[in-house]
Amino acid sequence: MNYQQLFQMQKGLDSHIESNHGLQDEDLFERKVLALLVELGELANETRCFKFWSLKPSSPQETVLEEYVDGIHFILSLGIECGFDELKENAVSLEKAESVNGQFLSVYDLTGKFRTSRSLSDYQNLLSAYINLGETLGFNPSDIEKAYLDKNEVNYKRQAEGY
Repeated sequence: MNYQQLFQMQKGLDSHIESNHGLQDEDLFERKVLALLVELGELANETRCFKFWSLKPSSPQETVLEEYVDGIHFILSLGIECGFDELKENAVSLEKAESVNGQFLSVYDLTGKFRTSRSLSDYQNLLSAYINLGETLGFNPSDIEKAYLDKNEVNYKRQAEGY
């Protein structure tokens, strides 16, 4: 994935949102962490991977992918908040969990760890775990990048419409 391009696009969107909502002087880190956790829950809900009591299938892959890239937006935004937006590639490669549920739980855990430390290594681990989650869900880097570009455009449109 072209992280430089994604960070630049996210920086532009963040700036646009902060300007439109008068948030330029606010520390949004905690809100962005919570937003990421909420998006992660929404993604899990679309996959239904944890709903052992239900026979209803997962949402269509395009819906799951759209939810997945919402998390990418917040992970990039958190990286920008911490000054990690010069990352050209994520050199960290974590092992994938044995199940989708395990991968979700790993991302939750790593989000909490990064929230506390705000370190580059914990950020890279979080990013790696989230990319692994996407792969576990059946998405390749080009799927993710294209869906991010599409959703970024939707997010600008929503801002223009008073979302």
